[in-house]
Amino acid sequence: MTDEGGGATERPGGAEAADSVLVALADPTRRLLLELLAAQGEATATTLAGRLPVSRQAVVKHLAVLDAAGLVSGSRVGREVRFTVRPAALDATARWMAALATDWDRRLADIKHAAEAAEREARQDRGPGARPAT
Repeated sequence: MTDEGGGATERPGGAEAADSVLVALADPTRRLLLELLAAQGEATATTLAGRLPVSRQAVVKHLAVLDAAGLVSGSRVGREVRFTVRPAALDATARWMAALATDWDRRLADIKHAAEAAEREARQDRGPGARPAT
């Protein structure tokens, strides 16, 4: 995020890390790769490409994005690189989203209470038996 002068601005905790996770998850092929890896435990790019309608090279590029976001990791076993899911980044993003939702729920509750208080005050100002304004 940048400020009006073009410089970087500080974002609340976890938002920067969540950005890369959310960008990675925005692509349906990457989401499918995560699902396949979660189901299989580990797999090579070649194995994964065999289960998707994309080339091995495309799978490698998608895995690189997932790796940069901290969602998968690759480890070399002989000549192969086997990829596994790393849930920590996804868990951190889920916690960040839950905190964001809690903050919005609090803000909406504050607005509701303010509106209800204003309505009560308006009724009291009109006095008993007054008709509501239309």
